[in-house]
Amino acid sequence: MITMHLEQHVIDTLSKISTATLTTILLKKGLRNVWMRGTRPIRTGQPRLVARAFTLRFVPAREDLATPESWSSPKSTRAAIEAMPEGCIAVVDSMGVTDAGIFGDILCARMAHKKVAALVTDGVVRDLAGVLGTGLPVWCSGAAAPPSVAGLTFVDWQQPIGCGGVAVFPGDVVVVDDDGAVLIPAALLDDILTAAPAQENLENWIMGQVQSGHALPGLYPPNAENLARYKAETGQ
Repeated sequence: MITMHLEQHVIDTLSKISTATLTTILLKKGLRNVWMRGTRPIRTGQPRLVARAFTLRFVPAREDLATPESWSSPKSTRAAIEAMPEGCIAVVDSMGVTDAGIFGDILCARMAHKKVAALVTDGVVRDLAGVLGTGLPVWCSGAAAPPSVAGLTFVDWQQPIGCGGVAVFPGDVVVVDDDGAVLIPAALLDDILTAAPAQENLENWIMGQVQSGHALPGLYPPNAENLARYKAETGQ
């Protein structure tokens, strides 16, 4: 069973790796669909964050279920927030719906108080100014005034979901930065921890070569000659 706690060395390592680099590494391992569409930072300057995914799932609104009364149900977004552990990233399957805000300022304030690391969704939030005021880092598709029940029915948490077209399982690792949200399958975490720093170091060296005037062919990606030069210069 995967614990929701993520060891500090994992956070420290992945916090230095861009989501762009991670998608390249995952592509090399055969995973093409790991970037969650529609997950844009709600404000500039949000930090790169790394955490386990705590999943929430909505389905299309059904009139007998998607009502204001449902907010008091034992299976509600309110109950799901209370179940979130400190440090997790809440990943919400909103089906890409952009005309009903899944969370507003009060719910985001509660998440911030519980020290949830971030909210990621392929949908939208509401009460935008208030959400920004909570300080909770959010990645989403924008804002809308109507509440979630105007277009969605909340059904469960900590179940496999699809967010932005990506399959997300509870306990998978999510990395978010200015480019959006990227998923690392839990089973591949150790492999990525090994490969990611090496890829980032190589790309930093290549950038330095480009800034020094070197041409791209044979440099990016590096041929045998440039790879040998990289290893000689950096000791990698």
